[in-house]
Amino acid sequence: MDLISLCLFLPLVTVAWGQYGDYNYGPYNYGDNDEWANVYRQGFNFQCPHGQVIVAVRSVFSKKEGSDRLWNYACMPAAQSLGEPTECWWEEINRAGTQWYQTCSNNGLVAGFQSQYFPSVLDREWQFYCCRFSRRCPYSCWLTTEYPGHYGEDMDMMMYSYDHYIRGATTTFSAVDR
Repeated sequence: MDLISLCLFLPLVTVAWGQYGDYNYGPYNYGDNDEWANVYRQGFNFQCPHGQVIVAVRSVFSKKEGSDRLWNYACMPAAQSLGEPTECWWEEINRAGTQWYQTCSNNGLVAGFQSQYFPSVLDREWQFYCCRFSRRCPYSCWLTTEYPGHYGEDMDMMMYSYDHYIRGATTTFSAVDR
């Protein structure tokens, strides 16, 4: 590359780098695109390292693979304002083939998931791994609108603000769509 081309190219890289920083993409690392927590129609157990919580969820749907999904998660350390984790536990199982709504009990935050696929109902059962921290998490909670609008849509949900956490989830189930 000659000197003139280099002089024209470097300012563009600098501008692009500066714009990238404005969007706050940094902390989420799903690993390779091929790196999933599960394979279709198989169970899995995903837990964040101690002191970290789930901050991003990615999912890809396949009707051909038993109306199942691949799942991937990203973790990040909880804010220092929450203190240290004092205890972690597995919540009760949300059964396959039913609609459910669950939040972590005892003011816990989601730090992992365990799931098993059931071919008889073409659905998964879920269990949340929750952790409570030494300082109380604020209670101003709401259901996000960042979810697939249709059961077959892919999903990529991220907590864009550092003080937002996942405390639970809800699902729908249709015996027709499975």
